[in-house]
Amino acid sequence: MGSMISTIDVWKQYTQDGREETSALAGASMEIAPGEIVALLGKSGSGKTTLLNLVAGLDQPTRGSIEVDGQDLHLLGEAGRTRLRRLRLGFVFQFFNLLPTLTAFENVFLSLELAGVPDRERAIKALANLGLKGKEARYPHELSGGEQQRVAIARAMVKNPVVILADEPTGNLDNRTGEEVLALLHRECRESMTTLVMASHSPLTARYSDRVLRMVDGVLREEAPGMRVFL
Repeated sequence: MGSMISTIDVWKQYTQDGREETSALAGASMEIAPGEIVALLGKSGSGKTTLLNLVAGLDQPTRGSIEVDGQDLHLLGEAGRTRLRRLRLGFVFQFFNLLPTLTAFENVFLSLELAGVPDRERAIKALANLGLKGKEARYPHELSGGEQQRVAIARAMVKNPVVILADEPTGNLDNRTGEEVLALLHRECRESMTTLVMASHSPLTARYSDRVLRMVDGVLREEAPGMRVFL
């Protein structure tokens, strides 16, 4: 079985005034199998979000190669990367990133519209699966933080993506709500065999993962099975 996500010797360097300034990534390599759930742990500023942005095709590496769903992101070009994000990738963020002027239903339905499959029943079902039946017409400000993140998960899952990229999905939630959200995200991805990568500084994320990768100074290291997770 091939990899769903593959990064080989990926570097991301930033320059200022024409001079090399910092290396956010310094040779990060990883292989993630289809349907695998992986926790990407590390302190703030360790390069986790940079790596997710590169895997999403939102930015390009200074050097190295990245393949997602069997496709080389560099060879896809900008239009191809945009199409990949709309059709094959789902995203969950720390601050939910819901459109405040749209209802819960409209936020989820928009994801389907962008993917070219505007199925209203599918959007309603996605919300119901996350325990939001009856709250379809509520706006983000009328929902709790945990409910907003459930809407965000429904929005990510509704188009049946092959990969979900979650950046600090519990970072804006209390511990109890955060654990509920992780359990739901884990359940949804496991049932649909969707590959899930969760970047987080919270060790709690490791409990809902098949593997743990740690980002240290721009390099990925795999935690040994059963190892206690510290930051």
